[in-house]
Amino acid sequence: MKIRIKFAKQGVMRFIGHLDIMRYFQKAMRRAHIDIAFTEGFSPHMIMSFAAPLGVGLTSNGEYMDIEIKSPIASADAVRQLNEVMVEGMEVLSFRQIEEGKAGKAMSLVAAADYTVSFRPGYEPKEGWQERLEAFAKKDSIVILKKTKKSEVETDIRPMIYQLSVDGDQVHMTLATGSAANLKPELVMSAFLKNEGSELDSFALSVNRDEVYADTGTEEERKLVSLESLGEDIVL
Repeated sequence: MKIRIKFAKQGVMRFIGHLDIMRYFQKAMRRAHIDIAFTEGFSPHMIMSFAAPLGVGLTSNGEYMDIEIKSPIASADAVRQLNEVMVEGMEVLSFRQIEEGKAGKAMSLVAAADYTVSFRPGYEPKEGWQERLEAFAKKDSIVILKKTKKSEVETDIRPMIYQLSVDGDQVHMTLATGSAANLKPELVMSAFLKNEGSELDSFALSVNRDEVYADTGTEEERKLVSLESLGEDIVL
């Protein structure tokens, strides 16, 4: 049975890297008595994959992982059992069955993500930045120098900004995410500040990922749906 788990990563857990999060969940599965499936062969390991792992220092209410289980369990029971063994800052939000073939493909499904971004006290730009940021995001083109492993290339990031709005001191963004196109909110804010004649300090932003989406639309029209909505709760 293929399962998609949604979880939140908050507090001090934002400083834990992806590999440690993966090891943590492997232990949590055992402690929660989830009958997870293993690969075959001489070195079996849990069938587990993550969708768009979060960078260190960021928090999230919308992280996803896919697993495969051997014995059915009700979604409500699985969420309760897992949260009973979670540490502070980690919370399982849902445990849903997905169609055959989707497990292990969570990362390839990812097309976009929502973020909430704010400036830490003392790092705010000049007064009125909110209106200027919204105007900046509406430009026809936003060309930046994007670093690759070997060099720097000019990239227009405007097509990867699907939505941007400001509510008070919080910036809400929907950005392209995944293997086809990937844009980090820090890069958007860095481009904006550079346009303002300043640089983005590495400690200036507080970033929370709110949701991760798949695109079920066509080439002509984008249709974003949350990875969670692609599954169904298990009721026994």
